[in-house]
Amino acid sequence: MTFRTTAVTAFAAAALLTPVLLGPAAANATPSTGVSAVTLAHTDIPAGLLPFIPQGAHVEVREITIAPGGTTGWHYHDAQIYGLVRQGTLTHPGADCKPVVYRAGQIIEEPGGKANTHEGTNLGTVPVILDVLYVMPPGKPLSEDADAPACAQP
Repeated sequence: MTFRTTAVTAFAAAALLTPVLLGPAAANATPSTGVSAVTLAHTDIPAGLLPFIPQGAHVEVREITIAPGGTTGWHYHDAQIYGLVRQGTLTHPGADCKPVVYRAGQIIEEPGGKANTHEGTNLGTVPVILDVLYVMPPGKPLSEDADAPACAQP
């Protein structure tokens, strides 16, 4: 199975679980502003249960809302994640500070690792709403705070 097939399968399995409300993640290096998140579903896949995830995984689906003028702050993920922009326009610069713009209906694929530090910003007038699928290594957080890259320093 491909990772994409695995992710879709995990998304479907996680979507069947009971919703749990979580608050916004705290950021230390470059704090988020105007961001809230609701966990729609989550589960843990034990090591050895699925051959395509031999180490196991924490699977979580979250609805993330970024208010107009809000930002996630600079961060990265320890594994590739997938998102769907349900509403609004997300400006998404990476470590090279070149913004990529995602509009409603578009899919975001974010590679994992510190080298893929990025931020999400809402420069529009309506909230950005994202549905994000995380398939994370056991014990890893959904995101890791990061310093803004040199190109983003004022």
